[in-house]
Amino acid sequence: MSHALETPADASSGRSPRPARSVRGGSRSTRQTGAASGRVETPARKKARQRSLVLRGVSLVVFLAATFFLLLPIIIIVFTAFKPTSEVNAFPPTLVPTEWTFDNFTRIFTELPFARLIANSFVFAGGVTICALVFDSLVAYALARIDFRGKNVLLIAIIASLMIPFQATLIPVYQLVSDLGWVNTFAALIIPRAADAFGIFFLRQFFVSLPRDLDSAARIDGASEWRVFRSVVLPNAVPALLTLAIFTFVNNWNDLLWPLVFTTDSEMGTITSGLTLLTGPGGIIPYGVMMAGSLIAVLPLAIMFLFVQRRFIESVATTGLK
Repeated sequence: MSHALETPADASSGRSPRPARSVRGGSRSTRQTGAASGRVETPARKKARQRSLVLRGVSLVVFLAATFFLLLPIIIIVFTAFKPTSEVNAFPPTLVPTEWTFDNFTRIFTELPFARLIANSFVFAGGVTICALVFDSLVAYALARIDFRGKNVLLIAIIASLMIPFQATLIPVYQLVSDLGWVNTFAALIIPRAADAFGIFFLRQFFVSLPRDLDSAARIDGASEWRVFRSVVLPNAVPALLTLAIFTFVNNWNDLLWPLVFTTDSEMGTITSGLTLLTGPGGIIPYGVMMAGSLIAVLPLAIMFLFVQRRFIESVATTGLK
């Protein structure tokens, strides 16, 4: 209910009193109208929301399907490693074993010197990684931070060597290694790979991105070139060094051709070359035993990546920054 309000000005002028506005009721009605308008979903907004839900569902399905197909080979390796021979060769094949057994893991250590092969793989991959970090970083530092005549020509030659497939130089390298008497030694496996053109170029690009003011400040304090490299550049290049170390270790751990060519003794082989020796009577390959060996070969890489996963992701992200 509204009441007429009569002001002194209205009484003096003879005008009729103005009706009073219901402030409280008007505010309530305004709030109700605003709330109602906020709850109303227009057709366009509803259609956009439905489209967003459909896209999210499709993206989730595609992601799950891609993940499944990426993990399928690993799933097959794991399940086959625990299958008995009769079930491995059965048709139609089964994914999950009906009978779980550890016989394949026992056979891999009895039919091959597998413990020695694992140790050789660690020495080979670890030795190449350490040598590559040392020599690649030294060459990269010289190309990035030191001015000398012919630096650009040397850099172009290193980059050009990346386009030469290593299979083209495999026979000359083997001839040199054989003349030195290094066949069936760790020297044959490690020394020819002690430096890598990709590692040099990769670290050189990272060293170039570091501010030169750091070098200048260290030289003003009396630091030598070696001290600048060791105490200034290397600590700031840990992300790039970690990335290169992981790539180098994994590539050499999984390499088959190199140890297969330079080692003829089974005691000097690696895991990958040793698995090629698994051939049963009549040329039958014991796939269960081979899958057990493959699973053991993957475990060190998986464990290593779990420990350095965070630092590795950070290093990959940081390496691209300038």
